[in-house]
Amino acid sequence: MKLIYLALLFFIGIELQAQTIKNFSLKDTQNNTKSYEDLKGEKLTVIDFWTTWCKPCLKSIPAINTIYEQYHDKGVSFISINCDGPRSIAKAGPMSQSLKIQYPVLLDIDSTIKTQLNLSAFPTLIIINAKGKIVWFHEGFVPGDEKEIMAQIEKYSNEK
Repeated sequence: MKLIYLALLFFIGIELQAQTIKNFSLKDTQNNTKSYEDLKGEKLTVIDFWTTWCKPCLKSIPAINTIYEQYHDKGVSFISINCDGPRSIAKAGPMSQSLKIQYPVLLDIDSTIKTQLNLSAFPTLIIINAKGKIVWFHEGFVPGDEKEIMAQIEKYSNEK
């Protein structure tokens, strides 16, 4: 069973890595519309998909905040996309404030972007290069994953 799951993740990962992200617009926690084009980074864009009910998501956000502090002035933009549904979306703003998320928090209340990218787990983090190609995909979070995330940012931010 584990082997089947790993094979499935491998093929999903290949499919996502071959994807190019299309411009999208979502409301932020202040009810302002923000587009991907407005928020994307000069070199890379890191998008973190999360929900308020996902414990690994809540554990990953402080680590992503630390990574943001290290890379946001190096051409790497960060976008947080909350995917809570209508019943729990009201928690997204207060939760993002309590977690001190320092980068834009967008609300994907009907899972439009999540569905377009065929995401199936939370948290999911993707890295997109300057050409709009998804170059790295990561599901879940355990302590230590932040080292892999930083290694991937270093790897892809140095690509020409």
